Amino acid sequence: MKVRTLRKDKVNIITLGCSKNMVDSEVLSGQLMANDINVVHENTRLDHNIVVVNTCGFIDKAKEESVNTILDQVSLKKKGKLDKVYVTGCLSQRYRDDLEKEIPEVDAWFGTMELPLILKEMEADYKAELLGERMLATPRHYAYLKISEGCNRTCSFCAIPLMRGAHVSRPIEELVKEAEGLVRKGVKEVMLIAQELTYYGLDLYKKRQLNELLNKLADVEGLGWIRLHYAYPSRFPIEMLDVMRERKNICNYLDMPLQHASNNMLKAMKRQITREEMELLIADIRSKVPGICIRTTLIAGFPGETRADVEELKDFLRRMRFDRVGIFTYSHEENTSAHGLGDNVPAEEKEARAQEIMEVQQEISLEKNQEKVGQVLKVIVDKKEAGRYLGRTEFDSVEVDNEVVINTGKKLPIGEFVMVRITKAFDYDLEGDVVEM
Repeated sequence: MKVRTLRKDKVNIITLGCSKNMVDSEVLSGQLMANDINVVHENTRLDHNIVVVNTCGFIDKAKEESVNTILDQVSLKKKGKLDKVYVTGCLSQRYRDDLEKEIPEVDAWFGTMELPLILKEMEADYKAELLGERMLATPRHYAYLKISEGCNRTCSFCAIPLMRGAHVSRPIEELVKEAEGLVRKGVKEVMLIAQELTYYGLDLYKKRQLNELLNKLADVEGLGWIRLHYAYPSRFPIEMLDVMRERKNICNYLDMPLQHASNNMLKAMKRQITREEMELLIADIRSKVPGICIRTTLIAGFPGETRADVEELKDFLRRMRFDRVGIFTYSHEENTSAHGLGDNVPAEEKEARAQEIMEVQQEISLEKNQEKVGQVLKVIVDKKEAGRYLGRTEFDSVEVDNEVVINTGKKLPIGEFVMVRITKAFDYDLEGDVVEM
């Protein structure tokens, strides 16, 4: 990296895609800091001379954003405003050979598991002893905790195993130590993330161990909320619900992507579950954890999807009444088994179906929010915008879910918990007044 002396270099990391990518960027930042290299995230001051673009290669829109970001940084390099441009992450892992030819101005390309090689390129040493040490790119009161890497599932639409490899769980002791370190930094909420959360432990301990991990994390003093993301419905470890119900700092919240409800589509997607089995699972979850918030994500426009399939999905939403729903339009990914099916739903029709499905959920969301009017809920204060505080309940994750507009005449510390009486309900948000306890 001998562009300038080591002390004068400043590295800006740009992160695209999911929260798992964000954790990778935070770990890279921690390693660079340990090597006395100045590092920042998403730097807008443009006083850095080196850029690392951590890319996403999940779906077409994400890939396009990643390529455009790389080209923007290369343009700055051509103008003399940058010395080096490095690229890492999923897009680089998946398309490195093609990208090297198309964008030769990038100084080096790295895959998803090549952190030591990135550091070597910058003449920095990989410090294995920095277990869990990260420079948080999130506000200091919450953080993501990646409990595993990769995925062993074979969903026909998904290219993640091509980019992230097979499932590898991190040891419980390592994750607890990292959580303790995050709490020392001021973190109040950790969000457990993985490609497939419920598979946790099968490779390390020869059995699913999410319940054991949750118990150990719940014991971490000072950890206010633990939130679960990306649970797979097939072979769901139902015993973890007992832990969720019993431990007060585990949010009554479960992010469980279902993708569809039509059995024809579920079979084509290779989801290893039927609609009937999903309905029984959801009923079981709600029975074991009364009041739980279930979030799911869906796909519109999968190859072969018919109007009947769309109507079945809408009926499923009306019956299940999920608290939170997100939807993607199908992205035709090469080297996935669905790629051979043919992308036969036009892009405009995919978008129309997604909108139609979300209109069903919008009504459900408003009705569920209206039920909360008059309730007093625990809310974490996330930020202050336009003179008003915004926060979240335990039923809402960062960026993807509802917010609570908090009315108060007092100054509220960011990252603290307050009790709020809900006074207004909107389609996707709530409003309320701070209650003095």
